[in-house]
Amino acid sequence: MHTRYRVLAGTIAGVLIGATTSISLNVFAFRQTIENSPPLDELQQFSEVYSRIKENYVEDVKDKDLMTNAIRGMLSGLDPHSAYLDEEEFKELQVGTSGEFGGLGIEVGMEDGFVKVISPIDDTPAQKAGLQAGDLIIRLNETPVKGMTLNDAVKLMRGKPGSSIDLMVVREGKDKPFKVSIKRAIIQVKSVKQRMLEPGYGYIRITSFQAKTTEALLEGLETLKKENKGKLRGLVLDLRNNPGGVLNAAVGVSDAFLDSGKIVYTEGRVPDAKMEYTAQKGDVIENAPIVVLVNQGSASASEIVAGALQDQKRALIAGQKTFGKGSVQTVLPLDEKTAVKLTTARYFTPSGRSIQAEGIVPDIELKPLKVKGEDEEANAFDPLSEADLSKHLSNPNNKTDEGDKQAEPENKTQEQVPEQTDKAPVQVEKTDQEVKADKAKSPLAEEDYQLFEALNILKGMDLVQNHSKPATPPTASANEKVM
Repeated sequence: MHTRYRVLAGTIAGVLIGATTSISLNVFAFRQTIENSPPLDELQQFSEVYSRIKENYVEDVKDKDLMTNAIRGMLSGLDPHSAYLDEEEFKELQVGTSGEFGGLGIEVGMEDGFVKVISPIDDTPAQKAGLQAGDLIIRLNETPVKGMTLNDAVKLMRGKPGSSIDLMVVREGKDKPFKVSIKRAIIQVKSVKQRMLEPGYGYIRITSFQAKTTEALLEGLETLKKENKGKLRGLVLDLRNNPGGVLNAAVGVSDAFLDSGKIVYTEGRVPDAKMEYTAQKGDVIENAPIVVLVNQGSASASEIVAGALQDQKRALIAGQKTFGKGSVQTVLPLDEKTAVKLTTARYFTPSGRSIQAEGIVPDIELKPLKVKGEDEEANAFDPLSEADLSKHLSNPNNKTDEGDKQAEPENKTQEQVPEQTDKAPVQVEKTDQEVKADKAKSPLAEEDYQLFEALNILKGMDLVQNHSKPATPPTASANEKVM
């Protein structure tokens, strides 16, 4: 029996060796052929482990399961974002970028064997039930989460629309776990929402970057212009708790507010991973001031947009330091049903900054203010960031950042790599009495204090931009009023 599986494993290793060697023989450069040669000693060790499992493990294990788990381990050991996608996971990825799926409406990940809420999606059962970013789900109905894969947990959370599920949740600041009951629904994620905050000042919220997000953004802006009966005086672009999505959507959103210049560029090991995106002429809001709201839940594509508008000095970034995911994943189909999601590049903002494990530091810090006694415990912890994830890529601009992986951007001179600084953002600090007074005066302050402050900042930018010129003496026909 032992010999049989040793021979089988050796045959598998031989197939891998043969396939790799065949590929290598087709490579023109001799040096690259040597570099791509299979690690014979490691493959022999793999063969030995494989045969030991088949012979000695307490239960019979299918060959397919062993090979699939080996592939998963090979990819998950690279970084937090590379992964093997089986048939169901591949479908999930495709559905996620299309904007419609069934379930509870939460972006989730795994931490210490538990399901961690990255962010609840707007207007979904999860958000309405009160789930928050950073919550740990430890039990689904009566089933413990510990030991499950993320895919297994997602399967349990999904089900027939209208059916219910009980989640046992652990939240920082709470003494003990608590139960949240949620009724499942068909989740149709509308990635762009808009409304007027006040006459002249519009609001756009992007919840995720999907294939049609740029188109939806342009439609939303046209709707705001019609409601305002003319050009906007300013815009708040809300990217809080936006976990990212499609790179091209982030480029399109940035381009909508820029007339020229670089938006983002990527660098990787292979030529196809090196790309540069630049803006085309046409600022859809005609240089009206913009405040971009971000927080620790703003990641990836959200950070591309914030970084581009910040570097181009097109917008003021307000809120909290972002997540810090500065890498690009490419989905490489293996066949019609499975694929590999592989980190293939790092991205850089127009000035050459990498936000990997660093995040975008806002120009003005706006914390989600709470009056003393208003659920302080629920907001008394720092949410997860990229730098907290095991095996995260290091920041190539920061030579003092040892991270989990070291890498230097290719073909960069000293002048091209900006110095990473710890420049502190301007902080907005108010007393409890001032916060209470603001909330008493404005429903918006009661609803969303960060947005309330962002609107005040936007008004100040509009005042500076449009009323800083020397005033001309008023005439009898003048009817303008400075707001």
